[in-house]
Amino acid sequence: MADGDTVRCDACPVTCYIKRGMAGACDRYANDDGRLVRVDPLVVLEHTVESGAKVVPFLGQGGSEWNGEIVRSPGAFITAIGAGTTYPDYKPAPFIVSSQVEGVDTVTVVTEGIFSYCGCKVKIDTDRHLGPERNLVRVDGEPIGHVTTGEYGSQMLSLGGVNHLTHGGKKEGRVTCDALLKLCNGEAVELTVDEGATAIIQAGKPPIINGRIEERMRVGCGSATIGMFAKQWYGKVDEVVVVDDHITGVLSEHQAGKVLGAKDTGIKVRGRKSTPGRYFHVAEPGSGWGGTNVSDPLEIVTGFDAKHAWPGLRMLMVSTTGEQYAYYELSDALKPLEKDLPTNLQESVDRIAENCEPAMSTVLFMAGAGGSLRAGVTENPVRLTRSVRDAITRVTAGGAPVYVWPGGGITFMVDVTLLPEKAFGYVPTPALVAPIEFTMKLEDYAALGGHVSEVRPVEQVLNDLSLRQTRTAPKFAKGGA
Repeated sequence: MADGDTVRCDACPVTCYIKRGMAGACDRYANDDGRLVRVDPLVVLEHTVESGAKVVPFLGQGGSEWNGEIVRSPGAFITAIGAGTTYPDYKPAPFIVSSQVEGVDTVTVVTEGIFSYCGCKVKIDTDRHLGPERNLVRVDGEPIGHVTTGEYGSQMLSLGGVNHLTHGGKKEGRVTCDALLKLCNGEAVELTVDEGATAIIQAGKPPIINGRIEERMRVGCGSATIGMFAKQWYGKVDEVVVVDDHITGVLSEHQAGKVLGAKDTGIKVRGRKSTPGRYFHVAEPGSGWGGTNVSDPLEIVTGFDAKHAWPGLRMLMVSTTGEQYAYYELSDALKPLEKDLPTNLQESVDRIAENCEPAMSTVLFMAGAGGSLRAGVTENPVRLTRSVRDAITRVTAGGAPVYVWPGGGITFMVDVTLLPEKAFGYVPTPALVAPIEFTMKLEDYAALGGHVSEVRPVEQVLNDLSLRQTRTAPKFAKGGA
């Protein structure tokens, strides 16, 4: 809607009034000489992305001129990045593009979805204690999520979601939206956990926990570490204790040690004994050895049974990453005395470290494609849902493969590092804007009641883009109201 020098944007529920030469509140739409335009260029990828090759943007960053290469390459794929939305939801998707893939007529429906129902699942490779499960995660003092159940060698966070975006105060929603946007676009975000740690998280980068960069993801739990390296320890040392917050392993009691013929050492370990050689809860969670609060590993050893132990007994204690280790020999009174680590044991400690993968922060964007978004594909949205469920329609996000959850609706997850840079945006409702594409055979698109009259050949779309986007992009000041 235009009125003199002002354009009313209808791309999201905020419906900004934008003056000539200004951008809306989201910085995504602007008034260009009385026309409402999408500020960012549409991104086109080659189909090689499907085979794991690197994606190629249609335009470089910063509005550089198009060099013409992509449109002349076969298999160009129109992504939803820079495409625009279907809001106020009755409109067909901005781009419904036909092409041939290996001789098959296909259609790709392209939309930037506005997601109030969205969040991030964050995997942080560390044994260090971030905070108790269910405790709030905060940014700038505002709650944006919580600690969820940990996984093997990683701490997990659930961030965002409709409750934090809409049910809290205005500041909570704004901070949550900003944090999600930064995480999804590969930027660093500092988080604090109630009764826990401070962490700096950036997708594809090592986490920084309480100011310390994490380097290694643990090789396994204490029991698994015993199993993996038992043969390398047997004969060189009498006892090995692998300290772990969850499952501490003891070589002489473990089945791996028994099979190899390890002697009973009479060691007594704190915690709750599970199966032989496996102990639960030897200490409280923390940032010490093996994710415990222990700084001296002997804290978890209560003594040795004189019926089985002997003076000179050799014992190695090591963490699940190999970062901490200590070597002891028993005195005549059966007390552990720390000694220098023998050279023949250093190799095994180094081997543990070698087998630890680099610590990484992983960010998965998760959202539900609602009825309004699906209406941009077909006038009967449930047919699209059924088509996705039946694997007739393929869902991608910015050209990247997604995982679609079973059950009702189209709830999907995508690794944000697989998308081109700055693929995500926001609207100040608040909600995130994310690209989503639906690809299927042309005949299947017609069968589900798609907007067939809106289908355009990919060559036509690319030609229009080359004419529209080769000019230098104008600069817009923020001016939406």
